[in-house]
Amino acid sequence: MTRRSEISERLSDIKKRIETAAKKAGRNPDEISLIVVTKNFPISDIQILAELGVNDFGENRDSDGAVKALAVAGRWHFQGQIQSNKLKSICSWAQVIHSLDELGHFKIIARAATHPLDIFLQLNLDGVRTRGGALIQSLYPIAAAVAADPVHRLAGLMVVAPLALAPEKAFEQLHAIATKFIQDFPQATALSAGMSGDFETAIAFGATHLRIGSQIMGSR
Repeated sequence: MTRRSEISERLSDIKKRIETAAKKAGRNPDEISLIVVTKNFPISDIQILAELGVNDFGENRDSDGAVKALAVAGRWHFQGQIQSNKLKSICSWAQVIHSLDELGHFKIIARAATHPLDIFLQLNLDGVRTRGGALIQSLYPIAAAVAADPVHRLAGLMVVAPLALAPEKAFEQLHAIATKFIQDFPQATALSAGMSGDFETAIAFGATHLRIGSQIMGSR
């Protein structure tokens, strides 16, 4: 099997599973965006994805994303933990940031970005900082700042399901928090949740953006 056929087969399978999960949840599959996570994979694989119609690519490292975004056109998403000294570079190649969790980082974005960004605030559900994100009460001042900005758009919330919680419990919590959050920020209706191992559960609880890597790209 060639690399192209391998990726094509895996991508087709994931799209079918997304459609099935969406219909099971009574949702329109068209309202769910698939972001293919390309970290640790070569540009040649991303070119295959682009030829197969993929337009949304996710990267966790600035150094990798900067090079890959130059090589392959598309909508590039940064989803790793943010480092202040990398933000100017991230803002140069990403169109979407999924992992904002500090007000100071947004101030840097507002100064450094050369184009409008869609911004998700990363919610931490268990208080373990090593996985990134902040508790919801800490995100409200950041949300207010992003929502008030004339250039950038507050997209919604992002979460990585905690290892200690069953996905159902994690995404149930997310859904409850997001419902309240949207009341305060009506434009922030997107939910970036769901990865290779739990995306079908995330869909059941309202995820609009799925970040899927290994189920499409394989192990690396």
